[in-house]
Amino acid sequence: MTERAPQSRAAATSVQTLLEALPYIREFHGRTVVIKYGGAAMLDEGLRNAFANDVVLLKYVGLNPIVVHGGGPEITRYMDRLGLEVKFHEGLRVSDGDTVEIAKMVLVGKLNSEIVQRLNQHGSSAVGLSGEDGTLFEVAPAPNADRVGFVGEIQRVDVNVLNHIAVDYIPVIASSASDREGQSYNVNADEAAGKVAAALGATKAIFLTDVEGWLADADDESSLISRAAVGEVEAALPGLSGGMRPKLAACVEAVNGGAQSAHIIDGRVPHSLLLELFTDAGIGTMVVP
Repeated sequence: MTERAPQSRAAATSVQTLLEALPYIREFHGRTVVIKYGGAAMLDEGLRNAFANDVVLLKYVGLNPIVVHGGGPEITRYMDRLGLEVKFHEGLRVSDGDTVEIAKMVLVGKLNSEIVQRLNQHGSSAVGLSGEDGTLFEVAPAPNADRVGFVGEIQRVDVNVLNHIAVDYIPVIASSASDREGQSYNVNADEAAGKVAAALGATKAIFLTDVEGWLADADDESSLISRAAVGEVEAALPGLSGGMRPKLAACVEAVNGGAQSAHIIDGRVPHSLLLELFTDAGIGTMVVP
């Protein structure tokens, strides 16, 4: 009896976790969740497997997950190897012709296929897309193109493409696109996820990053803002810089476009996606209407 007690306690804890998750699974059944995948969660092997397991589980319990991914660290690594300068402006990668070519190669030719393969291996069929497939994204040069170069701003998302695919598969979207003249653009993955979530009227838009969430003090992880109204975020945006700015702007885009909420969570935490969706406490920052 003494030997079985620890196992019994562990089993009871597991059952309690399942019971806590049940109302959320019921609530979200049949709903669309857009997940921006990036940061440490894409670099660490254990986190990559945990992410794939989480997304496949969402599909199995009746949600419609749609993955939008970037690949900033990998793009930077290839640019460094080729001796190209890496520059950012207000959280966006400054992109000349060579940068766009490398970004497209990395995002579409390497990372997208790797994510699709991993999801397939974990038990759910996935389909890889870029903004060019089925003219998923209609893009134009970003308003500050004079500073960031060939960075595209998404003008329209063709939800018909996604709706057809998401019935049976998990769409995995690389943040790359071309305009009507065939000019390729680097598209910020946070913006792409926000636009997709808005166009679909997603239940949630979730952004995985390398910090706990939106911090009141960027140098103090204890200053986490766990919940914010979209108006508060809009008011704060002009004073923000760095990588958090496009993430919060994407949250605003998603919520103002019809998503019920947007979440910035720590992708360094294994199964952070499930913790945010299926537990009472959740983690990270939630932006609401």
